[in-house]
Parts: sequence; C-alpha cells; structure tokens
Amino acid sequence: MSPKTVIYKSNSIIYFKEDINNDKIYLLNEGKVVLNYLNIETGQDIHELIKTGEFFGVRSAFGRYPREETAMVTQDSKVIVFSVPEFEQFVSSNSRIILKMLKVFSNQLRRIHKQVQNLLNAENQTNPEIGLFNIGEYYLNAKKYNQALYALKRYLVYYPSGEFSKKVTGYIKMAQEYVTKYGEGGGPPVTTAKPTETAVQKPQQTKVMSPIAQKFYNAVTLIGQADYSGALKALNAITQQSEDEEYKLKALFETGKCYFNLKQYGSCIKCYMSLVQNYPKHPDMKEALYYIGQCYEKKGDKPKALEIYRRVLKMTAESEQLCSNVHRSIRNLEKG
Repeated sequence: MSPKTVIYKSNSIIYFKEDINNDKIYLLNEGKVVLNYLNIETGQDIHELIKTGEFFGVRSAFGRYPREETAMVTQDSKVIVFSVPEFEQFVSSNSRIILKMLKVFSNQLRRIHKQVQNLLNAENQTNPEIGLFNIGEYYLNAKKYNQALYALKRYLVYYPSGEFSKKVTGYIKMAQEYVTKYGEGGGPPVTTAKPTETAVQKPQQTKVMSPIAQKFYNAVTLIGQADYSGALKALNAITQQSEDEEYKLKALFETGKCYFNLKQYGSCIKCYMSLVQNYPKHPDMKEALYYIGQCYEKKGDKPKALEIYRRVLKMTAESEQLCSNVHRSIRNLEKG
C-alpha cells in the first residue's frame, strides 16, 4: 500500500471536529485548507491556514481520539492521504520531517499550556475556587475524563460546600459514566455552562488569586497533564518556601501523589507519614493512608500493606468510594 492523492473541491470538508474515523493523516500538496477549532481561552473560533507541504490530522490519528478541529477546503486542493503505518514508514527515513513535526507539536503544546495558564490568570477567574473548577471543566469539555475527575474531586475536597459543589458532583458523575462507557476521549460532545457567570455578576465577591495560589493551581494543571516531575518541582517550591499554611498542606498531599505516580514509593511513604503525624486533621488523611498502603503493597510488604488498609477501613464509611477501593485491595492481597 502507498499514500493516495485525493482532489478536494472548494468548500468541501475533509473531516469534521469530533469525527471518530481518525486513522488518516493528510499532507497539503496544492491549494488551501483551513483548520477550524475553538480557542479554549477566549471561546472564539480560530481559523488556521495550512501551508503547502504541511501535515495535518496527525495527533488525533496517532492518539486514536476524535478530531480536534474541522478541516475545510477553501480552494480546490490536492491532498496526499496516509494511513498511520504509511506515514510512519515515510517519516522514518526522513529526519528533516521528524524534526519539523516535533517543532510543530512543541509549538502546539506551548500554545495549549499558555491558554490554560491564561484561563487561571484572567481577571474574572482569579478566585482560587473558580480556578480549580475551570481546570476540571476544561478537561471535561476536552473529553479528557481522567484529568477532569482529578481536578473535580480536588474541588470537592477543598470546597465541599463551595458555590459550584452541586455542579461539580454532576460533572464527576458524567465523567465517570463517559470514561466507563466510551473510554478516554470518546462519547458525544460535552457542553457545560460558563463557570464564571456568578463571579462576573458579583465582582465585589471576587477574590484575587495570590501568587502562592497561582503556583498551586499551575501544579494541579501539570498533574492533570500527567507531568508529575514538573508538578513535583512546583509543589516542592511551595512546601519549602511558602509561609501560607493552607497551600503548604494542599501541596504536601499533591506531592505524595506525584511521588506515587513516579513510582518513588519510599519518598511517597515519607511524605504521607509526615502529613499523618503532623496534620492529623488534614482533609485527605484517609486517602494519604491508602496511598501509604499501596506503596507498601508495591514494595512487596504484604503484612504492612494489610495493616494500613485495615486502619483506613476503620476510618471510612461504607458509602465512600475509598471504602470499596480498600476492600478490593485487601481481597487482591489475600488472594495472592
């Protein structure tokens, strides 16, 4: 098999946003193609012109997730269409193309990261509560359900009676259903109301986000992107340098989670043991203990893991999700 050349007439569509038939990669040979997508920062439609010789549709094809934009032909065009294996074979022998693609992806990632940062910095979104809510809602709209669940559950921990707590509870249920039914990136479009309407209507109630709060939510964003090393660096700066006790406690818990995901189980245990001993009323106490148990399990210390898990059960109501997780962990250990 070899790439095919396809002629597209002006005003035709190569693919639509959210299309799941995403196993093709395109190279513009002649003509004009525009990618239309929504700017997550401003909510405005963006029209990005593809230059002759540029590839498009690469990320969704490789990632096997729905198209992120609509590709529209604005002038009769000649497009070369690759399957993923054909594209891999084509670029494997051409280092110049590989370098060019890496540069394009790096620019796109920087643009997305900047937009997320600007979401947190915007004047009518400077309340820390709204900042965390926006992170969860952004990932939900982007169909990145696991990242959305992380941020939304963090919201309920820090703001259990917050302004958006009922909406967050609904979003969590939606994200859990979608990731179970459709998988990450799947499912119908998710539409959510703008979270900052109340803040806009009541500007006198808006609390400006402090520099330390900004650093913390930047770290939460990195965790949502699975950049645990980057998040760990940001969190360590908070726990070691900040005098703000509230954010030091929040950062301490997230630090342990980063260590766990980086498989640094000894450091994770040390971090959470410090939290347990010094802050016995920390809102994440039970979850911190559960992570300690998981670390011992990963390290092969079955008796210690079971001891910690049973301790967590004594502190946890049967209705809590954590209780189900602990029971499952105990069953797995006892079977082994």
